[in-house]
Amino acid sequence: MKSLKKKRRIQVILLMVVALAVSVGMIGYAMRDGINFFRAPSQMAEQPPKPGEVFRLGGLVEAGSIVRGAGETVTFNVTDGGATVPVRFTGVLPDLFGENQGMIGTGSMEGDTFVASEILAKHDESYMPKEVVDALKDQGVYQDPNS
Repeated sequence: MKSLKKKRRIQVILLMVVALAVSVGMIGYAMRDGINFFRAPSQMAEQPPKPGEVFRLGGLVEAGSIVRGAGETVTFNVTDGGATVPVRFTGVLPDLFGENQGMIGTGSMEGDTFVASEILAKHDESYMPKEVVDALKDQGVYQDPNS
């Protein structure tokens, strides 16, 4: 009788381990398309993204680079002081989007141009996304707005 209880307990534990492994695998599989990695222009120059890879690009909008095209299409350059990436976006830009302002865009590369599906801009005078600040600090370009 004892061996039957022991056998049943081992079966239940093994079933729970298998269920946990399957659950973790399914969660990981579901999240793989929802994770967007951040890249600065300098990182893109060193390690270009794979074709069709969706990622986030962040930096400063280069002064004098904003060109408004037909309709809602806008092209501009994003820089971190070390490299520059041309960006194309079709849609309505945030109100605070402008030259020499921090931004993060989500999208993918088409040739040498980053095609953004979403653009986020800073929300006040001193805010800049952490990833952009870190990339600018790495390039030695960052200037603290509070100093």
